[in-house]
Amino acid sequence: MRFLDEAKIFLKSGDGGPGCISFRREKFVEFGGPDGGDGGRGGDILIEVVDENTLIDYRYQQHFKAGRGHHGMGRNKTGSSGKSLTLKVPVGTQILYDDRKTVMLDLTQVGETHILLKGGQGGRGNVHFKSSTNQAPRRADTGMPGEEMWVWLRLKLIADAGLVGLPNAGKSTFLSASTRAKPKIADYPFTTLIPQLGVVYVDNKEFVLADIPGLIAGAHEGVGLGHRFLGHVERCNVLFHLIDGTQENVVEAYETIRHELEAYDTTLAQKPEVIGLNKCDALSRKEAHEKVSALEKIVKQPIFLLSGVTGEGVTEVLRALHVPIQNARNPSASERKDENTGWSEPWNGP
Repeated sequence: MRFLDEAKIFLKSGDGGPGCISFRREKFVEFGGPDGGDGGRGGDILIEVVDENTLIDYRYQQHFKAGRGHHGMGRNKTGSSGKSLTLKVPVGTQILYDDRKTVMLDLTQVGETHILLKGGQGGRGNVHFKSSTNQAPRRADTGMPGEEMWVWLRLKLIADAGLVGLPNAGKSTFLSASTRAKPKIADYPFTTLIPQLGVVYVDNKEFVLADIPGLIAGAHEGVGLGHRFLGHVERCNVLFHLIDGTQENVVEAYETIRHELEAYDTTLAQKPEVIGLNKCDALSRKEAHEKVSALEKIVKQPIFLLSGVTGEGVTEVLRALHVPIQNARNPSASERKDENTGWSEPWNGP
């Protein structure tokens, strides 16, 4: 299934049906009077949240219109209502006005249903205009027009943990090692072009991990893959910052990503963070210690050493990620440090 996280669509609810001008005509009834029925109500535009993770259906169709109400008929018959139209969107979708900034709806629960645009009222038939001075009114209302507007659909994936880092840091390898997801893995930057989701199982517990495509300097301004994918980590309870241990300046790599997160949204920088130094199977013990020490001076928290290829240290990282996730799910529970979390000692490298 192809991935699409943003789409612009046009919506129009149904117009109300016109009222009817009609008079009762029966044998032996000389002055039957008006009996024109009302027009039917136009159909509504509804939004329903389903358990999906792409907006690809809205790439090939951008215009959606509900059915118009039917006209009224004689014998006081009201026209039938127009058919309402229900649009199905993935959980985590935001609906924004045409300015692309103002949020109309933020849909975070599967099964949510909202009326986005209401159909127009049906017109009144001539029976409503009968009076003592006008016994045979030849007047009926046209139906009220439906509402119409352009809106933006923006998907922000709902995941418990977000995996961030520079291109080629080994994020896809880590996702593959910790979940059953099968992302594309290759030895070149920007192998991952769309966010990937995987379900982590650790110590009989589970949570959803999102792999965000590699960020680079200036991502918050749209450089590289841009800020489109930064929005997918906004809903995460914890960030896992993965750093390539084989590069020379690991501190610079860490600060580059932190700057982009802070520039995009300060709330991202305030989220709990777990930091991992990846590809440490390719480092000697001395090199690993030096790079961990350099990072610890900056971040003032334990650094996890791991290898997505060999699986070394992966379980410890997953346990550390689950702690803030559990706290977010049960905010009333007392905060405690899991005995399995903390800094893992580097192993003897080559």
